[in-house]
Amino acid sequence: MSAAAGDSGDELALLRARVAALEAEKATARPPHHRVRSFFSALLIVIGCILVPLGIVSTWTADLLGDTDRYVQTVKPLASDPDVQAAVANRVTNAVMDHIDLQSLLEGVAPDQRPLAAKALGKLGGSLESAVGSFVHERAQDVVASPAFQTIWADANRAIHTSLDRALTGSDEGAVKIETNTVTIDLAPVIDRVKQRLVDSGLDVAAKIPEIHTDFTVVKSEDIGKVKTGFALLQTMGVWLPVIAILLVAGGVLLAVRRRRTLVAAGLGVAVAAIVLGVALTVFRTVYLNALPANVSPGAASSIYDTLIRFLRTSVRVYATLGIVVALAAWLSGPSRPAVLVRGFWHSGIDASRSFADHAGMRLGPVGPFVQRYRTWITWILVAGAAAAVVFWPHPTAWVIVGLVLALVFVLAVVAFLAEEPGESAEAPPSKPVSSA
Repeated sequence: MSAAAGDSGDELALLRARVAALEAEKATARPPHHRVRSFFSALLIVIGCILVPLGIVSTWTADLLGDTDRYVQTVKPLASDPDVQAAVANRVTNAVMDHIDLQSLLEGVAPDQRPLAAKALGKLGGSLESAVGSFVHERAQDVVASPAFQTIWADANRAIHTSLDRALTGSDEGAVKIETNTVTIDLAPVIDRVKQRLVDSGLDVAAKIPEIHTDFTVVKSEDIGKVKTGFALLQTMGVWLPVIAILLVAGGVLLAVRRRRTLVAAGLGVAVAAIVLGVALTVFRTVYLNALPANVSPGAASSIYDTLIRFLRTSVRVYATLGIVVALAAWLSGPSRPAVLVRGFWHSGIDASRSFADHAGMRLGPVGPFVQRYRTWITWILVAGAAAAVVFWPHPTAWVIVGLVLALVFVLAVVAFLAEEPGESAEAPPSKPVSSA
């Protein structure tokens, strides 16, 4: 009996050793076609992750150049920015002062108006030019700080963007005109507001200032052909480049041998690619500000840069959040010990809630078996609906992604609560045996 037991023990040890050897061999030696699949899977994911930052930038640029409302919404906060207001006031002041002939204007003042002009200018002190310049600058600041300037700013930028879009798409209508070697925008209406404010402030001589046309250069006409071609390409790539990037990443995951692990890596890769773009935007901001000419306000330039790219930074946060969420979901569905522990807490909480509902007298009737039968389909429909919401949501933010994920988790919890195992809802208590008389 002991010899037989010893033989069986030796055989069991040999079988265990053989199984361990086979598992080690399987882990170390992959079939050749698995290596090819893994190579192309990694290649697709890497290319997709590289295209993610380019797709984010192309979408933002196409949005900014191709959508007038989006552009106006982007630049609208600049009208309330103190640094931008100061820069606009300085530019308007310089434009007005460049066209004022002080001597001829004062000589043309009627004798009965000269005391008023002297009162308006004399209190400012200094030379006549500095006094007039200070007075004009104060009125310009009043204009740019008034609520009306926000409307002027929005309307002017809307007209500028609409006309620029026409110029880029081949039409020369609007305020943007191609003359000699520049595309210019006439800012005379803004200066007229300041001239009117000067007159309203008691300086009637400002009414004699001739009409001032200040041209703002947008782009050199010698580059218009390149700009038009690039604009058309950008409008197309702005839509398809992010789609191509996501499809490449998805194709790499589907081609992989270990899809769950690959999905975790792909999600983290997308998040890292987006974060790298965010870091690059911060670095470029420093380079851009350090390269500004001496006559440009650093405060205004930084405000304009931050305002123009704020939606780009929002897109960076969206892709980073989405990548992390996908990686986390794939990891939680895996066999690792922490993931199993988290799923155990999830199921325990659902079971406890269902037990409490049962004790409270809650009955699901036919709902429980129905949900249990089609639970897999219901789950995939909910996940697809959440993905569609992310895709079709107009300009989502990172908080939108977080909100959709939390809503999906809540709905999945409800589905798990409703799903009853067969025979779980109506188990009749065992009948007592009938004692024979």
